[in-house]
Amino acid sequence: MLRTAFCTLAGIEVPIVQAPIAASPALAAAVAAAGALGQLSLSWTDPAAIGPLLRETATLTDRPVGVNLVLEWPQQGRLAAALEAGARIVSTFWGDPAPYAGQIRAAGALWLHAAGSVAEAEEALAAGVDVIVAQGWEAGGHVRSEVATLALVPRIVDLAGTVPVIAAGGIADGRGLAAVLCLGAAGAWVGTRFLAALEMPAHDRYRAAVLAADVGDTARPAPFSVSWDGDHRVVRTPLVRAWEEAGRPAAGARVGEGEVVAHAGDGRPIVRYHYASPRDDVTGAIEELALYAGQSAGLVHRLQPAGEIVRELVAEAEDVLERRGRRP
Repeated sequence: MLRTAFCTLAGIEVPIVQAPIAASPALAAAVAAAGALGQLSLSWTDPAAIGPLLRETATLTDRPVGVNLVLEWPQQGRLAAALEAGARIVSTFWGDPAPYAGQIRAAGALWLHAAGSVAEAEEALAAGVDVIVAQGWEAGGHVRSEVATLALVPRIVDLAGTVPVIAAGGIADGRGLAAVLCLGAAGAWVGTRFLAALEMPAHDRYRAAVLAADVGDTARPAPFSVSWDGDHRVVRTPLVRAWEEAGRPAAGARVGEGEVVAHAGDGRPIVRYHYASPRDDVTGAIEELALYAGQSAGLVHRLQPAGEIVRELVAEAEDVLERRGRRP
């Protein structure tokens, strides 16, 4: 069984972290039950709903589950709700981590922070995080890096010293897991592969687009900046391709901007170029929404239970490392 220093810190069995791709107790619990670290994405969750989400997750697994917050917006309220509900593994991203150090430390939680550059890793280390997530530019979803995972991970490993580093970006099979362990990482952060987990509450047409995509079929930058002018990697849909062919016009100059193209499960309208991705309860023009996926989509070929994905990643990585006479 693969085991690293991060496994000991997090109380997990295998060095795999499910990227925060949903606020789904079923997905996070299934990953945790397989010995990896599942996560709940809470960045846009009503703070009043966070306690119930964590309690629901606890009914599905007694193993560690993390929570994730994007720091583009103030998140002290959501963080407080998560910690009060018992969260003891917190990951943060996309902003200055320092203002959250007091809350996390007071709760005794394990703290991961994602960095897309050496400068961001230095900032995270100065804030006192326990684990750095080094996110390469191949990653799907919300991306900070301009450097590939292969180059970024060992650089941040050298910088971090005794602080464990988790590699993110482009990892979707056991070969990728083995590769980043050989680079000195203490684990792999996997997102796109888990989009194909049966427990993932993504729209069927979203997942079909991911399964059909090859390694060159994603786009970054992407036009999905309504309500959040971030940098994202998505499947290159006809909408994205048309935007690229038009010269990547900025907000305010894009065709059809502001038109309602879909509705969330609660009836809220979703306008064209909004950053929201389609859950399974969304209706409307799914292919015009943000279909987040990394370049590793070309390695994702079928739907599977999340636990099976974890076990496959581990078995493949062990086989690779054993055949090459190298274990972490």
